[in-house]
Amino acid sequence: MPVTTPAVPDTARAITGAPTTTTQPAPESTDRRATRRRFLMTPPTEFDVVYAINAWMDPSRPVDTALAMRQWEDLVAVYESLGHDVVRATPGPGLPDMVFAANGGVVVGGIAVGARFATAERGPEAVLYREALFAAGVEVVHEPTHVNEGEGDYVVVGDTILAGTGFRTDRRAHDELARLTGREVVSLQLDDPRFYHLDVAVFALDDDNVAYYPGAFDAAGRAELERRWPDAVLADEHDALVLGCNAVSDGRHVVVAHEATSLIGQLAARGFVPIPVDLSEFRKSGGGVKCCTMELRPAPGATELRPAPGATELRPAPGVTEESA
Repeated sequence: MPVTTPAVPDTARAITGAPTTTTQPAPESTDRRATRRRFLMTPPTEFDVVYAINAWMDPSRPVDTALAMRQWEDLVAVYESLGHDVVRATPGPGLPDMVFAANGGVVVGGIAVGARFATAERGPEAVLYREALFAAGVEVVHEPTHVNEGEGDYVVVGDTILAGTGFRTDRRAHDELARLTGREVVSLQLDDPRFYHLDVAVFALDDDNVAYYPGAFDAAGRAELERRWPDAVLADEHDALVLGCNAVSDGRHVVVAHEATSLIGQLAARGFVPIPVDLSEFRKSGGGVKCCTMELRPAPGATELRPAPGATELRPAPGVTEESA
């Protein structure tokens, strides 16, 4: 079904770019603590909507490429102002969705599992992101056997990885991810084509809690999320449809779509510091803050994204070649 984005008040539309990006202070008594992150991001020099592979995309709607670049640069500036490191990948020519770096893989404990895209249009990105991960200092990068779209369908919450399926990622990829990373992987069924990736429906607030939109999941998925996180922040449909759940938290600051006003209010009430940003051009392709951001999580005890002292180094798993996919 096509996506109809909720109307945004004129006052909210004025929030465009880093110079006017605002924060909402958390209560003075908050004990939220930020942890420094390292992100892989790809500039939107190739960004456009020239095909439709999800419910958001309409090639007849023009994309303002200059505005998209400003919005992306403003997002980078926000991360860097918070003390986070941003590693820039090189976009491949003719790959308009490569700006959505989260889909290129997942990195936990210094180990990366690359993507194997569900659609032919994005297939060539997989090898480019594996190369970008090696270039960023990740020493173990697995080429997967089964279709998965990286952090698009994998949300890391502490030692657990939530794994989405239903529209893109193959359910068998969840077992592969658990084997390669040694992490608990919890499968969740997505039930609404507007929320085609898990990362547009749920995000980690910290290692212990999440925020999510219940309407994106089937009954079993909702029950599992309620069981694990009874105190989760719940987004409403309006905030979900402006991709408010496609957010990035460092444990204190939450970089979030500025139109997600109710969600922003809930986050502030919980002691987080929401940082509203405008990525409206990317929403034309179904993307937002998190879609543009892959987190590079180091090995335990590592000061950089290198194996911790004494860690057992895994070898890249043998996988089928790109040509045989």
